[in-house]
Amino acid sequence: MGTLDAHLVAIDAKNGHPLWNIAVADVKLAYSITMAPLIVKNKVIVGVGGAEFGIRGFVAAFDAKTGKEAWRFYTIPGPGEPGHDTWAGDAWKNGGGSVWVTGSYDPELNLTYWGIGNPGPDWNPDQRPGDNLYTDSVIALDADTGALKWHFQFTPNDAYDYDSVQVPVLVNMNWQGKPAKVMLWANRNGHSYVLDRVTGKFLRGTPFVKVNWASGLDANGRPIQTPQPPGAPTYPGNQGGTNWYPPSYSPRTGLFYVSAWENYATVYRKEESVYQPGRNFSGGGFTVLTPVPGAPAIGIGRRTPINIWTNEVGNGAVIALDPTTGQAKWKFAHFDVTDAGILTTASDLLFTGGREGYFHALDARTGKLLWRASLGGQVVMAPITYQVAGKQYVSVISGHTLVTFALRN
Repeated sequence: MGTLDAHLVAIDAKNGHPLWNIAVADVKLAYSITMAPLIVKNKVIVGVGGAEFGIRGFVAAFDAKTGKEAWRFYTIPGPGEPGHDTWAGDAWKNGGGSVWVTGSYDPELNLTYWGIGNPGPDWNPDQRPGDNLYTDSVIALDADTGALKWHFQFTPNDAYDYDSVQVPVLVNMNWQGKPAKVMLWANRNGHSYVLDRVTGKFLRGTPFVKVNWASGLDANGRPIQTPQPPGAPTYPGNQGGTNWYPPSYSPRTGLFYVSAWENYATVYRKEESVYQPGRNFSGGGFTVLTPVPGAPAIGIGRRTPINIWTNEVGNGAVIALDPTTGQAKWKFAHFDVTDAGILTTASDLLFTGGREGYFHALDARTGKLLWRASLGGQVVMAPITYQVAGKQYVSVISGHTLVTFALRN
């Protein structure tokens, strides 16, 4: 397991005894680990967080038996490394590039894929001219060596905190009449992407929520940016069209299911930030757009005390996207915004939750609500399903409570 003080710990699963405990990075510089490690062969792979404090992010692999580091890939390239020319001066030293969420692995290609977070300082791109690789990107690394095979950047020179913090969804499907290995990615910047996961080639990109920071994507998937005037709202807002909430793909329906924030906007401000080790390095901030200017907004933000989430800015929804067209087949609206992930099953069911404390069971083909249960606390995870002695269960955490449902006999 990874820890918030940037340690990686191995524990004997049978008796709970610690086997080894290593410091992956310096917690005094505000490094952290927020993800579940990814196990590939004999290696344990993790990434580090802390971009809001001016870290230089990386993904690293460790020997599962000893904890010895096997390789390290810096998400912010240094001098002489490919991509370093996308940074001006010494901005790369505190370039951010957190890795918040566990990546994915393709055993046939022996590639592991990771979403990379925002650059630093976060909201002031004037302090870091250039595309700022490999922030706001997906990177494909050789699982044995950590060598970069390809990358795709969703939001160059990000001014909006559009981290690529989503789970890379790996799908084998027919693409334009031919079998293809693709990657599906609903990005925080409001666009849903299809990439060739062998080469990183851009195949399709389509907005799935309201977007005004870009007028579209060019033939290579690069956004045609349309920054809004100072004081004007930017769509989607700081928390994005979606965020870290796990999506799902069903090979039975051919649909890609995403937890989204609709009609959500933010007004940004830029400030000059001076790097101080272990201190906030955000380059500004934001306010949530409310229906009435100056109206109170309630919630707690992930970034800084001044940042807020609110259910007044729009609503959450489960959106079923057709990857071949980028269009929504159906939507299931929540009253509030949602932080819940999604589980789909071979019986064409979709399970998810929401901030209202409901646990929903939907028809994965139509979005029809089949049943729901009020569990009392908000759901901020994807449900899991498993089978014991021939009986199937679905479990979800609501607030501080683990709740399990089972199929009737």
